[in-house]
Amino acid sequence: MPSSVKKKKDSAKGFAVADVSRKPQQGRSLASLKRMLEAARELMLERGSEEFTLQEVSERGQVSIGSIYLRFESKDNLVRGVIAEALEEQSAEEAALVQRLSAECEDLASFVFEYVEGYAEVLRKHAPLLRLTMIRAEHDPLVAAPGKQYAFRAEEDATRAMLAHADEFGGDDPADHEIKAQSGYHVIFATLARQLSLGSSGEAAHAYDWNQMKRELARMCIAYLRAD
Repeated sequence: MPSSVKKKKDSAKGFAVADVSRKPQQGRSLASLKRMLEAARELMLERGSEEFTLQEVSERGQVSIGSIYLRFESKDNLVRGVIAEALEEQSAEEAALVQRLSAECEDLASFVFEYVEGYAEVLRKHAPLLRLTMIRAEHDPLVAAPGKQYAFRAEEDATRAMLAHADEFGGDDPADHEIKAQSGYHVIFATLARQLSLGSSGEAAHAYDWNQMKRELARMCIAYLRAD
């Protein structure tokens, strides 16, 4: 594991639905919790904002207002719960992608092409809620800190997987290889995030052809990693 990435990961704090809600004691309560989270998530995605009421969650999720307050205490905690669940889902998909490609790809080029393709689609799938997460993270440290944790995890996994092909990297210094792998990941993420309107502006940089952009991004990353 790259030392600098490990340091980041070790300093991050955990985050889960359980951190912002009271733990259900039985199956019926678990089902009720799931309905609350699903209803709130649906409303957030439909409106592209947190502009919903707990009454709407109550009606859509078929749960009482009292149950929502008992479980989460506030709307803010309910929103945090939705975000926690979504981040964990995305992180699991990203980790599974890297694990699969690490086993299947025998060289640097095949890994990078497949990684950019797969990672781009994971981000695109989760982009609507990621936008709301990033907006909230600007003023909510209970979302900002775990958001960074998941970002560090994605960086660590991608960096480690690229370094498995370090014999194809340009240059002879292992320290430079780590920097290259990390920088390669940062360029991939930043480019995809901009195209998916995940930045503070909320707008894509250009109306690029999505599939062409993925191919060219992979080619640029490979060329950079191989350069002396």
